[in-house]
Amino acid sequence: MEFRKVLALRGPNIWANFPVIEAWVDLGELNDKGSDEIPGFNERLMSWLPSMVEHRCSVGERGGFFERLRRGTYLAHILEHVTLELQALSGVEVSYGRARSTAEHGVYKITFKYKEETHAKACLEAARELCLAAVNNTPFDVAATVEKLTDLAESRLLGPSTNAIVQAARRRNIPFHRLNRHSLVQFGYGSKQRRIRAAETDQTGSIAESIAQDKDLTRQLLQAAGVPVAEGYVVDDAEDAWSTAQSIGVPVVVKPQDGNQGRGVATNLTTEEQVKAAYAAASEESSSVMVEKFAQGHDYRLLVVGDKLVAAARREPAQVMGDGVHTIEYLVDVLNQDPRRGEHHAKALSKVHIDQVALNVLTDQGYTPQSAPAKGEVVYIRRNANLSTGGQAIDVTDQVHPEVAARAVDAARVIGLDITGVDIIASDITVPLEEQGGIIVEINAAPGLRMHLAPSVGDPRPVGEAIVDLLYKPEENGRIPIVAVTGINGKTTVTRFVAHLLKGNGKRIGMTCTDGIYVGDRRIDSGDCSGPLSARNVLMNPNVDAAVFETARGGVLRAGLAFNECDVAVVTNIGEGDHLGLSDINTPEDLAKVKRVIVDVVGENGTAVLNATDPLVVGMAPHCPGKVMYFAIDGDHPVLAAHRREGGRAIFVRDGEIVVSEEGREQVITTVGRVPLTYKGRIAFEVENTLAALAAAWCLGIPNETLAVRSSTFGSDMSKVPGRFNILEIKGATVVVDYGHNMDALKAMISALETFPGKRRVALYSAAGDRRDADMVAMGKLIGGYFDRVILYEGHYMRGRKQGEIIDLFRKGMEGTSKAKQVEGIIGPVAAVEHTLNTLEPGDVVLLQADEIDETMDYMRHYLAKMDHAPEPLEVKFHEPHGPDLEADEDVPVMMAPARVYMTWEYCNGVYAEAPLGAKPY
Repeated sequence: MEFRKVLALRGPNIWANFPVIEAWVDLGELNDKGSDEIPGFNERLMSWLPSMVEHRCSVGERGGFFERLRRGTYLAHILEHVTLELQALSGVEVSYGRARSTAEHGVYKITFKYKEETHAKACLEAARELCLAAVNNTPFDVAATVEKLTDLAESRLLGPSTNAIVQAARRRNIPFHRLNRHSLVQFGYGSKQRRIRAAETDQTGSIAESIAQDKDLTRQLLQAAGVPVAEGYVVDDAEDAWSTAQSIGVPVVVKPQDGNQGRGVATNLTTEEQVKAAYAAASEESSSVMVEKFAQGHDYRLLVVGDKLVAAARREPAQVMGDGVHTIEYLVDVLNQDPRRGEHHAKALSKVHIDQVALNVLTDQGYTPQSAPAKGEVVYIRRNANLSTGGQAIDVTDQVHPEVAARAVDAARVIGLDITGVDIIASDITVPLEEQGGIIVEINAAPGLRMHLAPSVGDPRPVGEAIVDLLYKPEENGRIPIVAVTGINGKTTVTRFVAHLLKGNGKRIGMTCTDGIYVGDRRIDSGDCSGPLSARNVLMNPNVDAAVFETARGGVLRAGLAFNECDVAVVTNIGEGDHLGLSDINTPEDLAKVKRVIVDVVGENGTAVLNATDPLVVGMAPHCPGKVMYFAIDGDHPVLAAHRREGGRAIFVRDGEIVVSEEGREQVITTVGRVPLTYKGRIAFEVENTLAALAAAWCLGIPNETLAVRSSTFGSDMSKVPGRFNILEIKGATVVVDYGHNMDALKAMISALETFPGKRRVALYSAAGDRRDADMVAMGKLIGGYFDRVILYEGHYMRGRKQGEIIDLFRKGMEGTSKAKQVEGIIGPVAAVEHTLNTLEPGDVVLLQADEIDETMDYMRHYLAKMDHAPEPLEVKFHEPHGPDLEADEDVPVMMAPARVYMTWEYCNGVYAEAPLGAKPY
């Protein structure tokens, strides 16, 4: 039972729309043994984990999983259930799990929901050890394992305060992302993001926090504002502490000047011995110690969020009640067994510890930890009532007098905090402080919320909701527009095109694709950035107003999506598939399920833009929670036409015009001829890419006029879409540089090349080593049947194959073809490109496949720059506009850009022109 790999799918994935762990487990010889065939296995497992009787499994009723055990089930299925149970026993309730076989004999994928990754993986490993112990009839300490997993969970999960805010945000559909293993959390995306750390926000001022940390300065500021406070002073040493206590009158409080969570605080001190001992304890927490006048009354905590009191609790110190038999130490141990108590602030109450402060408190009462107090005798373990030192809370929110609430809000304003814990000593919270001698004793930044979320007595208060309401207005959800693009071919072009269109609306666009990460016009990362990590980086960037993500299969399979909802999901095509045979994705149908993940997470008000001509893409429509918009060149395509008849959204071409239809109404956006990317409509797949991109932007509400203008400035030159059907004229030859590397892309490319006249067809081609042998052979056959000259090469993407193996597979496919008269093989992408360019002949039509995008495009730019001169453009035509953009019926030519000249649209002195990039205004 060995793990091949364990993946954390942190976002929506092929299994579910929530995070899951996916483990690939090789059962080895255990694959052939069911649970009913292993002597004693079921009995051991059920005795070790009797609570699994609650697992209903496929039987659908209590005890269902145990029934499956008795009938006989496989070990991967059992491993799934044991992992879920260990999570539950260690305090993490999750219910989703699956176990499925793979194409490889004896290897299974098990998946299960989780809340904290490290803890979930530890439960998986412990479940494996438990299952093997049950198989081999060896001892297994379930109790010790659960205790260890529980401690891990409590140390790694979000604490109650942070979790309450996160859950409140979740209920408002505000996305969140934990930024570290502690309590730092980001809500929202891009420019709409906010951050918290427990009960601190990104608007909690550092100056206000430093003031609150300084107890003496806080007291002075509150006193100046007319807020009742205790008389107190900073002292130099133990002798000064006692002298000050005598001066202001006992009883007194001794506390660190800059402490928190009640550490080092001692109250109601009356003797010199008590004061000096308390000074020593406080000195361990801070270099500066205060002595204050002790106020009689109850200890209250009031929570102020913004300018409102949202919760209040009366706190009682940690205490035990004697039974006349057991020691205080024993009674504390019993108290700590309360399941509500835990360490690390992980639970509603904290465990009680007998430390030096507690020993001093016991001594003052005439006890030691070994004392056995009389029955009914209350023994205090602490004088202060902080929950962090074991105290408990009673909710009194509805009892707070308005004037008391007003003083708490005044105190928060004086200090300048947005979330404030105000500590009050008063005899009666229903009476104004001034009338009873009540005082505010402390102001707390980042106040704990546990006492309000799960008070020992009284109702929980929605403090998490109050904090989220402080961060976001009722109509806000922290989201920015997100467009996700996937498919087999055209992803990068559509992604770049959509980003280009959205920029026309004045948005700061974040984009990820196989060429890098872009924010605005700046490339901030290079290489293949089509996975969730890159997308997450964009969503964390506060300079991003909208995001467009190319979403590749590999990232979805490895880690899920970076977002849990998108506004538009674009699926370009599935066709015959690509990357088949990897990660147990063996058929186009398997691949379609992976690609469908972005459709699954379209928001209720969002849209899936789907290719009407691809049956596997059309099959995704029922899974879309929002609307569906089909695209196809032919407006009469059966799928698109039926959708239009039902009032659905569609985009298509009619008489050269790009038309959008919804509920029977049609709008013309532009003409195909005005979109340089399509080469006047000659390149069918670029027309499809244009339709997909325009549909996505239209669904986001970009005005048609903006779409028309922006689409007229997007071409397939190397600056906008490097390695995507870039056309150059070099030495009298037409060179098409393209990244396409699968059968569907190759077929589309050959179809496009048919529109270019030439004497000889030349292909420079390769593929990554993880393609199946059959796929390479098939592509070789297609290449050999069309091109006159073929240069095969191998780059860096060998992925386990030996040198020359890829070339040999392509050659095998070309055997017996009648077209290819010259076939060469070269090692290295740059050497292959250089050889191809140096051996060009006038009239050649060349497909230069750039499997190594950055390396190939850098070389192409270098090669073109070395040429002696830049030849004149083949054609420059001018058109007088009749408005903000060209009339739809104008004949806009498409010109081929010569070497070193990239095509663009320029608007110069009221005239639209196709001109070399960088040309002076006409």
